[in-house]
This record gives sequence, structure tokens and C-alpha cells, in this order.
Amino acid sequence: MSDFAIPPFRSHPLVRGGHAQTLAGAYLPGRHPPYRARRHQVRLDDGDQLVLHDDCPEAWQASDRSTLLIHGLGGSHNSGYMQRIARKLNAQGVRVFRMDLRGAGAGMGLARLPYHSGRSEDARAALEAIARHLPQSPTTLVGFSLGANLSLKLLGDLKHATCGNLDSAMAVNPPMDLAACSRQIALRSNRMYDRFFVKLLVRQLAERSTVLPDAPGGKLDRLPRTLWEFDDNFTAVVCGFDSADDYYARASAAPHLDKVRLPTLILAAADDPMIPSRMFVDARVSPAVQVHIAEGGGHLGYIGRRGIDADARWMDWRVVDWVTAGPKVAQDKTAAAARAQVDRVS
Repeated sequence: MSDFAIPPFRSHPLVRGGHAQTLAGAYLPGRHPPYRARRHQVRLDDGDQLVLHDDCPEAWQASDRSTLLIHGLGGSHNSGYMQRIARKLNAQGVRVFRMDLRGAGAGMGLARLPYHSGRSEDARAALEAIARHLPQSPTTLVGFSLGANLSLKLLGDLKHATCGNLDSAMAVNPPMDLAACSRQIALRSNRMYDRFFVKLLVRQLAERSTVLPDAPGGKLDRLPRTLWEFDDNFTAVVCGFDSADDYYARASAAPHLDKVRLPTLILAAADDPMIPSRMFVDARVSPAVQVHIAEGGGHLGYIGRRGIDADARWMDWRVVDWVTAGPKVAQDKTAAAARAQVDRVS
């Protein structure tokens, strides 16, 4: 049985190249409906809390599919891609939980510790909370960028163990080798991204210090110039790592991909300016993992030509396709491989 079918990505004629795709993906305006989600707070073992935003279709039934979406660095439930994809999945009858990582979005003030790329236990807690709330609903996990690395790390950590009703996953543009991505974003051609994220993180840290003045690592001794410096002076110190390099080594998902047992799709772009595509070519993955490297798309961009999908957001529709049909295809493929193995042995 062949892999899950993915139509080729063809860049919009006015949005060519990884930088253009990345910026267009982030800044092209979109129409978002009024906020109507129901909020759920998830208490973690250390006392911090996460927030889940529950978007439920009107005709949704107890055994229908649900999906957990996890945002990227500096994002939240309110990020454009989170809102768009939740709306499109709802239209297909899928219930969606948009997760705010620790201190992000509606979670500001509910967590003393910050989120980071390796907090797979937070995704586990969210999935288990969803299963308690919806015990009959199979769940797909979909992560974006930092959230994608976190999701893949969870899948590798689980191996054969269960986690709520999780039965499949998708990771979009995962920085699964954090050290390599740190070197990539430090290149002169990517300096604008480095500066953007540093300013964003410093601003969020200042907001956190205002709401939680006694939170660990509330103030930086000096303003970092790069993401590596931010992680070395804040993330590593507050989250129990020896250094940024130690954090990157221990939080990267790449070493865990050969242990993934649930059907999983990794979607990457050959021209992603922040993530070297070579890491996806060289990745050692289990048979449960399908890796698709699109010719273009940048980082969470994927602004495509008209005609393939209902709109130009190619990435959104690949998530919809996988959530609604991919898990069944992948599970059938896994079952066929298992039967073939039995036939060979017998």
C-alpha cells in the first residue's frame, strides 16, 4: 500500500521563494469568525495551568473525531493558522481544541514556568484531559513549528503506550534538530527572523513579569541579541538545562522518531529559511512516520496556486486531509505490513 497521497505544492506566482512564502503566510490578511470557543483549563502536576479552546461543530457526535492543535514559538490559539485550520476542520465535522502553551495567549498568568520545545508532558496532559471530556472520540494531534517538535517528541516518548484517545499525528515544519535550526536562523540572511523572535520573547517575558512578578527568571541581566542567547540566559536557566546547547540536545525530537508507533505525517518545505531540509532527508524514522518535503512553502507559509484547493492556503488543506482521511489510510497500511510480516514468518 502506498503512502498517504499529498498533491504537489505549487507556489502562487506572486509569492515565490522561502522568505516570501514565510512572510506572506504570517502577514496576509484573513477573515476570522468571532470567538465562540469554550475554554477549558488543564492543571499540570507542578501547579501550572494550560488553556484549551474548544471549537465544537453543531452536529458533532460523541464518537466523532477531535483534534488538538499546538502553536509555534510566539504564537497562541489566536494565531492565524490556528484559527483558519480550526474553522476548516469544524466544517468537516471535526471538533478542535486549540492549545495555549504555558503562559501563551489566554494562559498568561496561569503558569509560573515558560513553555519550551521539549515540554512533551504538557501535550500529554492536554490529550488526557480531552479524553476525560470526550471518552469516545479518537484524537489527532497536530503541531506547528515548535509545537510540532514538541508533538513528535511526545510520540517518541510514548512508544507503544497510550495517551488519552490519541491515534494519529501531524507535524508541520518541526525544528526537530534544535541546534541545527539555531545555527540556521543565526545566518545573516535570516537575521530578521532572529531579531523578530527575540523581541517577541522579551516582550512576552516583560508581560509575564508584570502579571507574575515572583515567577522564576523574571528579569534578564542583559537583553539577548539572538535566540541562542535568549535560550542560554533564560530558557535553560529557568527550565533546568545546563545551557542552550544542553536544552537543544535534550529537547530535539529527531533522536526519537524511530520510536514513533502511531501513524504520523511530517510536512516540511525544501525552502524553509529557518529549518534545514536536510534534517528531514537524513532523519531515521519508524515505518509509522511519513515524511513529505514540499518543493516550496517556506515556514508555515505554503501560499499555493488557485485551483488545487478551495483557497490558496495549501498547508491548511493538507492538515484537513490528514485529520479526516490520513489516519485510516495509515492504519490500513500498518495493518497490511503486519499481515505481510506474519505471512512471511508462517
